[in-house]
Amino acid sequence: MGKIVIIPTYNEKENIAAIIKAVIDLNEHFHVLVIDDGSPDQTANIVKSLFPLYPGQLFLEERKGKLGLGTAYIHGFKWCLEKGYHYIFEMDADFSHNPKDLIRLHQACVEGADVAVGSRYVTGGALENWPTDRIMLSKGASLYTRMITWMPVMDPTAGFVCYSRKVLEAINFSHIKFIGYAFQIEMKFSAWKLGFKIKEVPITFIDRKLGASKMNKGIIKEGVLGVLQLKYMSLSKDYKKHIRNQ
Repeated sequence: MGKIVIIPTYNEKENIAAIIKAVIDLNEHFHVLVIDDGSPDQTANIVKSLFPLYPGQLFLEERKGKLGLGTAYIHGFKWCLEKGYHYIFEMDADFSHNPKDLIRLHQACVEGADVAVGSRYVTGGALENWPTDRIMLSKGASLYTRMITWMPVMDPTAGFVCYSRKVLEAINFSHIKFIGYAFQIEMKFSAWKLGFKIKEVPITFIDRKLGASKMNKGIIKEGVLGVLQLKYMSLSKDYKKHIRNQ
């Protein structure tokens, strides 16, 4: 199997059909796996209604209740590895990530990267339609993360990522502790600590037009404290042993 895009959803009825169509219409043989956390707005039913249009290309995993972004992605990673996919992508449902950039992320991995990150903060990256407070929060979080962890990634909180299969096979998911804002940081940090090559690909991130943002104070708190915990855990001589899948 080739390429699959994991899209976690919670109340994304306004966006889900359009984002699935945009990915598959790239005609680059991308498959789509939606992980829905029991959306009250019937997002999952919309996905099911699209199965006849995209046979063998669209898949759905339903979970009972809102269990967190990190656990949704880990559920998806395990599913995709079991099915034999070689390149596994993370992507939001709300069009803040341009589906066309999936091609560039994939190419970066084909050319030698183990992890390709759609980055807002490398040269050529940009933000559109974000309020000033969100921009300051995001840039501050990125700077804070780099200062604490020394990880050489300009956009460590980015959620638009391509993982090569060997990276996800190497990471022990049972030791990925965070489920919200810090999950993206922890995954990149684990890959970096295990010696994998991370390449940042500039993208333009556009704030969602439909639906509601999932950002909240709890997610921000997890990010701040999580980075400190990551740094502390990484000081252990057994850290690599713990995060590497045996």
